[in-house]
Amino acid sequence: MKIGFLPLYVKLYDDFTPKSRPRHEAFYAEVAGIFEEKGIEVVKSSFCRLDCEFREAVRLFEREKVDAIVTLHMAYSPSLECVDALVGTSLPIVVLDTTSTLEFGNMQAPAEITYCHGIHGVMDMCSMLKRRGKEFAIAAGHYKESDCIDRVIGFVKAAKSAAALSQSRVAMLGGLFDGMGDFRVPHSEMKSRFGITVLDKTSDEMKAYEDGIADSDVEKELALDKERFDFDENCDEKEYFETLRSCLAVRKMIEEEGLTGFTANFRTVGPDMGLQAMPFLEACKGMERGIGYAGEGDPLTSAFVGALLQGYPETTFTEIFCPDWKNDVIFLSHMGEVNYRIINNRPYVKRMGINYAKGLLPFAGAARMKGGKGVFVNVNRDEYDYKLIISECEMQEFDEDNFKGSVRGWMKLSTSTADFLEKLSINGATHHSVFVYGATAEEMEYFAALHGMETVII
Repeated sequence: MKIGFLPLYVKLYDDFTPKSRPRHEAFYAEVAGIFEEKGIEVVKSSFCRLDCEFREAVRLFEREKVDAIVTLHMAYSPSLECVDALVGTSLPIVVLDTTSTLEFGNMQAPAEITYCHGIHGVMDMCSMLKRRGKEFAIAAGHYKESDCIDRVIGFVKAAKSAAALSQSRVAMLGGLFDGMGDFRVPHSEMKSRFGITVLDKTSDEMKAYEDGIADSDVEKELALDKERFDFDENCDEKEYFETLRSCLAVRKMIEEEGLTGFTANFRTVGPDMGLQAMPFLEACKGMERGIGYAGEGDPLTSAFVGALLQGYPETTFTEIFCPDWKNDVIFLSHMGEVNYRIINNRPYVKRMGINYAKGLLPFAGAARMKGGKGVFVNVNRDEYDYKLIISECEMQEFDEDNFKGSVRGWMKLSTSTADFLEKLSINGATHHSVFVYGATAEEMEYFAALHGMETVII
């Protein structure tokens, strides 16, 4: 990730107390170094005091294609000097509200005021950003004694994902699952509302991709799978080989057409769709590489999965399956799709018991989701607009279970199972969802705000 790190200052100090500038500059450099130590690429600018300087800094950040502008008030800085430049850019704004000094009590040296009063400059700027309709996120606290820098990084991840959503290109294989209505929205509306492009692929297109996959490429993929996966004893290697050919055809389509995700309807994806088998395995491997996925002809959720993967690589498509009323846990699963980045066991590959489409019985690699905190996310459309439902939950960690042949995970809720399910449906949740490891509710709220979406927190 890359940030444009914007230091806000006031010309008055350069005119009347120039000797204070070096300490401010040292603090700016120190905080920039902390971001860099955490793996963030930092684009620095000169101290900005006047409108022209802010405009120049923003132009620099735009040229460098940063994921967000992170502001740091070195001192009070009059908002009318910066607000036009900040409102005029499409880059997201994240405010770091901190000072170099930890304590400011009754025995503090009065000279410290010079270095610690930027917080009311933050208030001035944020008030004007709100008035001008510019969304921003803010993290306040001491830069060493709080989590404010980590929270800023979290907001930048959300901003990166929000920007990626506007560039989404999702392939649709096999059309919509007949009768499913909750995620069904017009392609044109997804384009106008979010910038999501949906491509309905034809059987001829997919057959051409599959015909172009060489045996040598399939052999390489098979060798990699044998290193990573456990195989059912009844696995037919020749059939698995041809299933991999279908998977690699989908991968080739993604690479050649610059796609960010795909969705496949298991009831129709087979020879009639130009593929020999449903590409369950490529859905898993694709999410592992940062490619969005959703089942059953759902490009909307696929686009959101693909976007969130850009900021949060440990993101997966999932479905709510079964309630644990006693322990306030929800069992998550699906037919054969999970991001292999977020599993805690070797995938177990077996042939599916039922073939809902013509052609080969498809293979899937079942695995168990690892433990860890994150956010359950659901995107849905009500009668007015799109909405994001958010709930901070924790996936449970297990060393064993009775579901060897299933994609599975057990999500511990922050409320009761009954309350969770009621609120999901009252707020129109679809049955397709996303789990984002390492995210927070406030980050997902910012992600939604950058697209003007209402949020509901459970």
